[in-house]
Amino acid sequence: MKHDNAPLEIHVHGDVPIKPGTDFKAIQEALKPLWHYAGARSLNEGSVSLYEEEPGIRFDAQTQRLNLCWTVRGDEDFRMVLDDLCMNLNDLSAAGTQIEVTFYDTEFDDEDEAGGAESRDDFVMLFVGPDPGAIMQAQRDLLVHDVVNMMERHFDGAELSGVVSEIDKLFSQRFDSLVSSLEIGKPPRGPGGSSGHGGGGGGRRPRHLH
Repeated sequence: MKHDNAPLEIHVHGDVPIKPGTDFKAIQEALKPLWHYAGARSLNEGSVSLYEEEPGIRFDAQTQRLNLCWTVRGDEDFRMVLDDLCMNLNDLSAAGTQIEVTFYDTEFDDEDEAGGAESRDDFVMLFVGPDPGAIMQAQRDLLVHDVVNMMERHFDGAELSGVVSEIDKLFSQRFDSLVSSLEIGKPPRGPGGSSGHGGGGGGRRPRHLH
């Protein structure tokens, strides 16, 4: 499918550790939701970003790292590919990590902003990993990083061990709750379970600088 006149530019950014032995064919199949959305017939064709300064989609077989810095034109329907993308990468990932997806409203201009109109800009943080524990670890590490960076403006880093400890307790409780809700060989009881992604709200975000 082509999106030449689409109202959004969508940037996907992340660095995913991949299980040893994973070949390019498996990577291509896992990333099909992305390159197929871009109207490409293969990963090689669809890996090029809308912007030349961005490296696009790259898989380094030596380091077993999948690097995503890729922009495509699209619409709100791009959100429909995110669940499939997360499920596919969960199967191939060697550790938990985050993937950032940023939506830029190309039809929103200075006049719209001056008139008080709201853009369709949005930001979604996805988490992928080989199992729920790895995904929670990635969520925990990101939260600790963000909280410590913010609080170090006012406190010495050595004073923040208690804060980190409380965050660890919250995630430990969440993981224990998840484990207690599972039975071997059966799906989670009730709604919920391990989520591969989470959302974040609007506001205009600067593009990644390279």
